[in-house]
Amino acid sequence: MNKTYKHVEETRITISELMLPSHANFSGKIHGGYILNLMDQIAFACASKYSSTYCVTASVDTVDFLNPIEVGELVTMKASINYVGRTSMVVGIRVESQHIQSGNVKHCNSSYFTMVAKDDNGKNVPVPGLILNSELEIKRFLKAIKRTEMKKTRQDEFDRDDFIPENYLKDLENYNVKIELNG
Repeated sequence: MNKTYKHVEETRITISELMLPSHANFSGKIHGGYILNLMDQIAFACASKYSSTYCVTASVDTVDFLNPIEVGELVTMKASINYVGRTSMVVGIRVESQHIQSGNVKHCNSSYFTMVAKDDNGKNVPVPGLILNSELEIKRFLKAIKRTEMKKTRQDEFDRDDFIPENYLKDLENYNVKIELNG
């Protein structure tokens, strides 16, 4: 079988939406859940465009709300494939808001959505390989690998059957926590 490859450039998607009062939370800022919904939509569109299949969200990594978004601002989301596995893709998303009158642009959020390609029966299907054309694209691919490795290492360390909390009590001394172990 001939393996297909696609350039990162072919994966890029941009959407923009004006933020309305109906998108605001009780403090008058745009609700984070609404932004996450838009991010999930662009991640789906990006992954589906790349893989030419239906895709589902497997995980969301690093959602940091850096700056609030105001009603009346234009939100622009830019997405591209940063990494591909056999059936999965990591979609990098950058969220910016622009004040319409001043033109001032704020970086509001960056996040990584892991999407999995599916066939009509819900089975995982292989995705095309990724062609990396720049130092930035190589860096993004490597960072995705490192995030996955770190997550696996963390799971291996703390999800073990022989995990002993007492071995970590010293690590907790400078945190806002009180330990009261029973038994």
